[in-house]
Amino acid sequence: MIRVYEDSVAEGTPTGYVLKFISGKYQGGEFPLEMDREILIGRGSDLDMVLVEDMVSRRHSRITTYGGELYIEDLGSTNGTFVNGEKVTRARLKEGDRVLVGTSIIKLVAPHKTQENEELSDLPEEAYYPPARATAPTMTGAISGKIEEVPLPDLLQLFSTSRKSGVLIIHSNSVGRIYLKEGRVLYSTLGDDLEIPPEKAFFRILWWRQGMFVLEPPVEEIDFPHEPLDLSTEGLIMEGMRQLDEIANLGSDVPQLTENLTVMVPLIPPLRSLTPELLDTFQLAINYHNVETILNRSLASDLETMEDLLYLLRNGYLERQKQIR
Repeated sequence: MIRVYEDSVAEGTPTGYVLKFISGKYQGGEFPLEMDREILIGRGSDLDMVLVEDMVSRRHSRITTYGGELYIEDLGSTNGTFVNGEKVTRARLKEGDRVLVGTSIIKLVAPHKTQENEELSDLPEEAYYPPARATAPTMTGAISGKIEEVPLPDLLQLFSTSRKSGVLIIHSNSVGRIYLKEGRVLYSTLGDDLEIPPEKAFFRILWWRQGMFVLEPPVEEIDFPHEPLDLSTEGLIMEGMRQLDEIANLGSDVPQLTENLTVMVPLIPPLRSLTPELLDTFQLAINYHNVETILNRSLASDLETMEDLLYLLRNGYLERQKQIR
């Protein structure tokens, strides 16, 4: 339980902040903070914020609000206290910080803020990112929540630092799975297509902006068709975000994943002007038409393939298939 609006909060001057549970067993709960007091967090029934779960120590951590400043301190807990993915002994808190205690991710927010005016992530608004399906399934698990509240790069950094193991399942425009062992990404799959290389699948999932996630328990070893990933989690995140930035800089005419492309008729520019790499992408466009399928089947990265598709579109080899009304 979380005792927040009854006897757990003494009368005092509000700080203007609340602790909002955005993932875990107590998702949706809020704990208002008041000035000049201590909030003890743990499993002990006599504490201010009681989190009943095995990964939380009896006296886990403490938040203080003295002198207009907010600090969190770990009290020697077994599994640690994390702020924005970093394990801390004592740290100052500011608005937007995410604290991991047990399986709960808690965000420090101002109570007047709504989901509509919060900054959901640093990802740019581009047509390349498809929206999530309106009807995502209800998901339960040790750690679950919304990508809008915890962007996947931040979530994976939290899992890496806290050395989580399991299968991170993400429901967005498709279903993605990221297999973790002690915080390290071992493999990733996208939808039911196991032929997509795990690095490409991981990057595509990393770029999703909306959807639901849940961390399920580890599964027995699976015989995947590709080799496991060998980059660190931090390395994968950095490379994925680099490619995302490069795609965002390609221009406003980047095609959406759901778009279909067709060969320009009549085809005027000569094929001999194309490099072997461009010819490969051109052949994929002839065979599959759909942008996402072309990316899936390409041996090159999404960034390289998207650069090829834009060249073919801009130079008269391909055109966008017109929508039939």
